[in-house]
Amino acid sequence: MTQTAEATRPAIRPRIAAKSGLFLILGANVAAATVLFAQAGLSPNVLISIGRLAGLYGALTMAFQLLLVARLPWLDRRIGMDRLTTWHRWTGFTILWTLLAHLVFIVFGYAEVESHGVVDELVDMANQLEGILRALVAFAVILIVGAASAKFARRRLAYETWHFIHLYTYAAVFLAFTHQIALGTSFAGSPMAKGYWWTLWLGAGTAVLAGRVLLPLWRNLRHRLRVTAVVSESPDVVSVYMSGKHLDRMPARAGQFFLWRFLTKDRWYQANPFSLSAAPDGRTLRLTAKALGDSSASLRNLRIGTRVFAEGPYGAFTTIHQQRPDALLVAGGVGITPIRALLEDIEGHVVVLYRVRTQADAVLLPELNELAKARGAMVSVLTGPDQAVGPRGTMLGPANLHMMVPDVHERDVFVCGPPGMTSAVLRSLRELRVPKAQVHAERFSLAA
Repeated sequence: MTQTAEATRPAIRPRIAAKSGLFLILGANVAAATVLFAQAGLSPNVLISIGRLAGLYGALTMAFQLLLVARLPWLDRRIGMDRLTTWHRWTGFTILWTLLAHLVFIVFGYAEVESHGVVDELVDMANQLEGILRALVAFAVILIVGAASAKFARRRLAYETWHFIHLYTYAAVFLAFTHQIALGTSFAGSPMAKGYWWTLWLGAGTAVLAGRVLLPLWRNLRHRLRVTAVVSESPDVVSVYMSGKHLDRMPARAGQFFLWRFLTKDRWYQANPFSLSAAPDGRTLRLTAKALGDSSASLRNLRIGTRVFAEGPYGAFTTIHQQRPDALLVAGGVGITPIRALLEDIEGHVVVLYRVRTQADAVLLPELNELAKARGAMVSVLTGPDQAVGPRGTMLGPANLHMMVPDVHERDVFVCGPPGMTSAVLRSLRELRVPKAQVHAERFSLAA
């Protein structure tokens, strides 16, 4: 990396700055919600007080979860959609448990006060109190969405089905908010509390509207992408070239991906994540995909001139996070697509390790070799069965990695490939004690 690049590197790493900002926002809001809860006064019944506080924390976590999935460019470039999605999943479980605690403690508390049975109290509350029925419907929706998001269910559902079910979360959020308006003691306790909660919910809603709807619409109206070429790279791999207006103003970087919708009769409703397989040059965007399903297989049938709706760019798998002058790029299978793009953009001396089963599986290899020759990089294609073990262990195990790249500790390492390969490489890097700040991974299931 040049001296100029070193000088422009931020003093605080972008990911640390973004994480710190998020946790600061969350911590400040937890403190604010707790103070407003205390100011509203505690119930004489301890169970009711615990239930109310759990409900407030559940509402706060809902708003925070909306921020995580708003796809705001500043956050996404620094943290990455894969990490934000993982955090979103865990906050979803937090919402489920806090709302369950809210329901249980409130019902048991009022049953104790009224000397009713728990079931009778729940029925009475649903019949007599405004907003209770909406809250129960919201909780039921969250349970359904949570069940659909569990690993055993997610693996059996088509992405479009899972996504459609997931959209009901927004209905649950709306119902929960109207419940809070109707019955929330803290909400109704003071103008300050009302102002705080209205600001919180409107802010979260605005972030989702801006990041998920308005920004994609504006960018697509501005750039008007169309397919300009479809090139077969191998029997099961195809590249799609696109062009449009003002692409030099699109804030895309090598290593990032888009959610692509090709506006044909049979594809317009499908949004698929594919990485850019070449660094953006201000004139053309290119994706390269392997036929892993009906959707990716049908890309080779796209017609020239097909309109494209692209959401993005997304992802933190870029040189913005590079810490060291030199780099090691590790790719598996068609995970080479963002790696090939990074090879154009990254500075310093670069080593590329490309893991495939056979030489024929090494797509884009001629381009890689040409780029490597032009910039003095080294490309090694590692072939063999997935679980192949040699005298030094697995092909991308710590011993082999250190043998192939002795100065790996002095490099940034970018890894993209199937989840199993990516996890194995990350374990090897941990065993080699490569500093965590120098390791950057993009999960293949999301990136390519």
